[in-house]
Amino acid sequence: MRAGFPDFRLGAVLATSFTGTLSERHGDAVERIPTPHRLVDWLAVYGLAVDSCTTAQLELARELRESIHAAATAAALQDALPASAVQVINDRSAQGRATAVLTPEGKRRWRLGPASRVEDALSVIAADAISIIAGERDGKLALCASPTCQAAFFDTSRSRTRKWCDMNTCGNRQKKARFNANRRKNPGSAD
Repeated sequence: MRAGFPDFRLGAVLATSFTGTLSERHGDAVERIPTPHRLVDWLAVYGLAVDSCTTAQLELARELRESIHAAATAAALQDALPASAVQVINDRSAQGRATAVLTPEGKRRWRLGPASRVEDALSVIAADAISIIAGERDGKLALCASPTCQAAFFDTSRSRTRKWCDMNTCGNRQKKARFNANRRKNPGSAD
């Protein structure tokens, strides 16, 4: 990982983790892929290694990220999917060359060709978004309860009632704020 950049917020679902490369969308936004090299780093973390990335490819990635976020947010709210977002997701899905492979553990992984491009990796992310937005996977799309975050995430908890995109960031921040507010209201009760 390259020093000087915000840490990645990694999750188990590729598409919603990708939308998390821009966090705190309703507060002080944090861009986690500010440069082409940083996108290369993020893709490598998810097994989608590419040799290089141009500024134009970074813009394609950001357009896909925002389209997935818009479509996932609409799906979580049970609203109509934005046509422009659907078009971008479908276009990126069709533009790549990637192969699904089965691991010895019985898991599906994506393999990019030897001369893989950013567009190939983006096609995998788009295909994952299609899978979760279309309801093909066990879980449900939800929005983070943090008023500054509101990230779309894929809830696979047993009860499907998860409130936070990430308990270690948004969840802890909200619990700490609630604790401090209670402490200010009742100063003697914390002792």
